[in-house]
Amino acid sequence: MNSQQRTGTVAALWGDRLGRPATRAAQVLLLLTLVSCAVFVMARLSLLVIPVLIALVVAAALAPVVGFLRRHGWPALLATWTTLLAGLVLLGVVLWLVGLEFRDEWPNLLEEAGRGLDELERFVTEGPLGISPEQLESLRETATEALTSDAAQAGAIQGATAAIEAVAGLLLGLVVLFFLLKDGRRIYTFLLTPLQEATRRRALSVGERSVEVLGGYLRGTAIVATVDAVAIGVGLLIIGVPLALPLAVVVFLGAFIPLLGAVLAGTLAALVALVTNGPVAALIVVALVIAVNQLEGDLLAPVVMGKVLSLHPLVVLLALTAGTILAGLVGALLSVPIAAVAWAAVKEWNETAPAGEELVT
Repeated sequence: MNSQQRTGTVAALWGDRLGRPATRAAQVLLLLTLVSCAVFVMARLSLLVIPVLIALVVAAALAPVVGFLRRHGWPALLATWTTLLAGLVLLGVVLWLVGLEFRDEWPNLLEEAGRGLDELERFVTEGPLGISPEQLESLRETATEALTSDAAQAGAIQGATAAIEAVAGLLLGLVVLFFLLKDGRRIYTFLLTPLQEATRRRALSVGERSVEVLGGYLRGTAIVATVDAVAIGVGLLIIGVPLALPLAVVVFLGAFIPLLGAVLAGTLAALVALVTNGPVAALIVVALVIAVNQLEGDLLAPVVMGKVLSLHPLVVLLALTAGTILAGLVGALLSVPIAAVAWAAVKEWNETAPAGEELVT
């Protein structure tokens, strides 16, 4: 059999009713293998990848500020430094105010928490649960032994190591953020140099659309989170719940985790109200959180976000779950904007495709 006959035989083998699905299956397996390898490498280089991703998200949100200053005659270096330092100062002021309230309210909170734990202990030992004081003391001893075990000490060492890595990642992220704000477009254009002219133009269009979607998502989420935090924080102040400002900050941060963040922040606020102000105040806090979340979901988020996050809620949930499994809290924060950017990039690539080219689906 000559080479031409062998080629025809192979083509017939992979072109029949079984061969075509097998070819697609092999292509899917190859893509899954490549994606798995990429995820494995990114997980091993998390100290590098996570700061870079966070810097990309923040740079996309701050890029309009730098662009505004540069359009008004500011040098690139001065505009970048001004934007970056203004953001750091704002963050420092918020942390300082939170620290002041913690310092003022922490003793009262500990006292109220101790009183609440005493009431809980009385309910457990004297209530319908039927747990004796001896059993409760045994549980305390077990918990103490677990906290002082070798595993707990090893966990403390790992926590210290994670803290050092977090500081290193923060410094790296700040450096990357500075250069992205100053030379982001030039860096991206340089990376596209090997591509042909037509492909490079499409890739530039995809990059601009991705930055627009990413920045719009972060800015829109920040606006929604600010409204939520102010509304719930004012409500907590009116009710008289201590640590209102730190809890408002938790609400603000929780808004960046879709679906779950608002629930967790509201639960924490209700628990603090329950310990310090009683069950009636806790129920009022729960009602307040539900009302604010309904206002956000039905009115505020659709108006502010618009079509920036054009993802189905199921896609958001799956992306959030995958991100949490792969990278914990950071993955929960980054997974949804990354999914939104990926979808926007695919749509932009298809919209800029020349006539007759097969689209990405």
